[in-house]
Amino acid sequence: MVYTVVVQLYSQPGKEAEVKNVLVKASQAYSKDKGTIAWHVMQDQKDPTAWCIVERFEEESDLETHRANPFFKQFPKSIGPFLDRQRPMKIFYNNELDSTVRAKL
Repeated sequence: MVYTVVVQLYSQPGKEAEVKNVLVKASQAYSKDKGTIAWHVMQDQKDPTAWCIVERFEEESDLETHRANPFFKQFPKSIGPFLDRQRPMKIFYNNELDSTVRAKL
């Protein structure tokens, strides 16, 4: 079963370029981890300070490989100074549904 982590975070106004830079580096680092299917970063179309990260793993235990990545340890220090403390980060942990199985209607 695919395990997905979705993160919503907000940059301080005027710090969008700095957040983008850190998130692109993170995506490049984490995408190479064993068990990582994809690591996507998105910026909201209407609110440039709003960001979404979608991390897809082959299974939940691959999250440990992700957390062992050296970039993971420096990530809070790299991005923290640019985040909006008034809008806290939200993290959602999900098991993806197998949509290839025929649904019963």
